Amino acid sequence: MKQKIFISLFVGIAISGVALYFAFRNVPFHDLIEYLSSINYAWVFPAAVLVLVSFAIRTVRWQIILESIHRIGFWHAFHPLMMGFMINCILPGRVGEMVRPALLQKRDRIPFSSGLATIAAERVFDIILLMALFAVVMAFVKIDPNLSIPFGSYRLNRETLVAINAQMVKVIIVLVAGIALVSFARTRLFITRLILNFPALFFFAGAAFREKVREKGCRPVIRIIENLASGFSLVRRPGRVFACFALSFCVWVLLAVSMAVLAIGCPGIDLTFVELTAVMIIVCFFIALPSAPGFWGLWEAGGIFAMALFGTAKQEAAGFTLANHAVQMFPVILVGLVSTAITGVNIWEVVRERRTQDSGKHPENAKNGLFR
Repeated sequence: MKQKIFISLFVGIAISGVALYFAFRNVPFHDLIEYLSSINYAWVFPAAVLVLVSFAIRTVRWQIILESIHRIGFWHAFHPLMMGFMINCILPGRVGEMVRPALLQKRDRIPFSSGLATIAAERVFDIILLMALFAVVMAFVKIDPNLSIPFGSYRLNRETLVAINAQMVKVIIVLVAGIALVSFARTRLFITRLILNFPALFFFAGAAFREKVREKGCRPVIRIIENLASGFSLVRRPGRVFACFALSFCVWVLLAVSMAVLAIGCPGIDLTFVELTAVMIIVCFFIALPSAPGFWGLWEAGGIFAMALFGTAKQEAAGFTLANHAVQMFPVILVGLVSTAITGVNIWEVVRERRTQDSGKHPENAKNGLFR
């Protein structure tokens, strides 16, 4: 486990470092500090409150998804959720996604795989909502036909954004269709058999190689499919699906409103709410890549890159993005620490216990630990 975390941290820091270079290479440090000192930080508090309200809504959504297997109270769900997101902010590899189901297993005897399935369902709701919002926002955002923004060896223009928008719509259709397929037992069994038979294509290789492909490649994919199917089996009722999508919409709108509130106190940020929503979505796409803990680097690169689309100067974009990142991260870390203190749970001990249980059930995977 430690080796995997170290590798993830190393790769994340490298990617974040490259992103920071491209994001700030044309922003003098003195100018950045001067801009940060000019921000009216009175607007930070309401912006941070909106961020925390969005996590309260996430908690209600998680309760709905969990309801089919175990009904838990709001605070009983809120504390593990905040602790999980806190871990995501301070450790690489999104380890916090594993903390929540481990806590559910320890405190409520909910099987780890079932808890993990609920988080997979959450992520799919978020992805579909973000992609749909991106398609809608791009339909209303006016893009300069002469726009051309360099980013490393790439160049972004109007045609690129239109193409991305079209691809997002296709991805949503494929994602929904894929979820529908894996939700039915017969089609899921057919897909599972196809994946398990994939190594047979390497008939020219040895049996040991084919078995390695099956264990290292096929079975992890099958576990993902099973988690997705299990997670969405919990919300098959149309009312629950609608509620989860509505709450997901509220989460992302609140985060966009939080950015708009912070922008009031930031000089030179004259973007409309729709434009700020587009910035938020593009930042989310950037931080989906591996990164250092807290997404430092990629967050800033995505924000500066997105705000350049709407004519925001690099100095203002850099300062606003840094301030917004802090508003989005530090309240989560603080509340996560408070939740840890209130519950009295030793997160690291929970993770170690989960690793021990996995090793005991699957001795051959002992060296892989919890985060396989």
